[in-house]
Amino acid sequence: MKKIVVCGLSNRALDMFIMPILTKFNDINQIVGLLDRDMKRIELCKERFPELTNVPAYTPLEFSHMVKETEATTVIVTSRDDTHVDYILQSLEHDLDVISEKPMVTTSEDAKKVVEAEGKSKGRVTVAFNYRYNPFHRKIKEIILEGKIGRVTSIDLNWYIDTYHGASYFKRWNRMREFSGGLSVHKSTHHFDLVNWWIDQKPEEVFAFGALNYYGKDGELNPSSVNNRYCGTCTEKQLCDYYTRWSNRSDSILVNDDHIRMEATQNYTDYRPDACIFDHEIDIEDTYVATVKYDRGALLSYSINFSVPYEGYRLAINGTKGRIETQEFHELSRVPFPVPTQTIDYFPLFGSKEVIHVVQTEGGHGGGDPIIQEDLFLGVDPNRPYEILAGTEAGAYSIAVGEAVWKSSKQNKSISINELLGNYILEKN
Repeated sequence: MKKIVVCGLSNRALDMFIMPILTKFNDINQIVGLLDRDMKRIELCKERFPELTNVPAYTPLEFSHMVKETEATTVIVTSRDDTHVDYILQSLEHDLDVISEKPMVTTSEDAKKVVEAEGKSKGRVTVAFNYRYNPFHRKIKEIILEGKIGRVTSIDLNWYIDTYHGASYFKRWNRMREFSGGLSVHKSTHHFDLVNWWIDQKPEEVFAFGALNYYGKDGELNPSSVNNRYCGTCTEKQLCDYYTRWSNRSDSILVNDDHIRMEATQNYTDYRPDACIFDHEIDIEDTYVATVKYDRGALLSYSINFSVPYEGYRLAINGTKGRIETQEFHELSRVPFPVPTQTIDYFPLFGSKEVIHVVQTEGGHGGGDPIIQEDLFLGVDPNRPYEILAGTEAGAYSIAVGEAVWKSSKQNKSISINELLGNYILEKN
């Protein structure tokens, strides 16, 4: 029986981890402790899951006491990104296994600390990169492993975040680099990890540009220069295109507006998820383009934009024997036009195109969540012929690329991954 403690009762913690543990995997997994800086979050968690009523709760300063009292074997880290490193390091000091939400940490320096600590611990860190488990992403991995496109030479990946999803990052703590590492870390590490995993090559060098084009005080659609507004009390929200795109004038802000999630402002302490997307304090970028060079010759051309009319991505992977392409339109209910069913198109270097229809699975994040949950809480599927769960190395490389992207965009020069991670991680591999 795994004895699990959960550090950080975020929505991701409740939906992605606590709920499936209690409903599907409770035969061999038991939640024995809850930790959060805000006791109101603990109260709400127990209201939603009465099974946890008698589970003891702790503050961040009580971590060691929690571990001793609960006899925990596993720690799930789903707190704010910048606090991940604290819980991971403490867990490894106690020889506990860790399941960390992505990103593992927010800086390369912290990634090095985690890798080094794991090397001295009996515990192991798993990073919950659920994008790997999406059926299309697994199929892409399998096509590459089969050798159908030969040695990978280049990748084009363009990611699009729509105005509904994109604006949400700028309403919350994610908009501050000190908390999130910026969106090239908080969000793009998902994408960098996918590419690293697909092609099984190590990133070496990054050059990038980045900008804040849509949000922040200079956003062109900012109704005025007033600072420190909140959607729930703002007198200008009907002049804000981002607000009116997803909200009707008759909406009851405190009850029905799921986009700004105003219910949280009454339930949590010192936290509002409806801060103005045009606030002056925003210090991250909303647009990136980047080139990444890999150790076996592959080149990645990557872009991401956090204010697009639709959500999804376009991907092409070229190799010495052919090419694969796919395009996803995410969350079809938010796409205001008909979209084609996603397929994977395979083009051999010499021959006819093959259209691959991928078997879908139910569940969140494109059907990937239930499968990673099985690997995390039942054990890795023994019938899968390739590794898919991510560890500290994958976590560290994804963070290093994300950090290199924003550093390169600020310094106008290429950034060496070796300079960020040092020889320690490279010598381990």
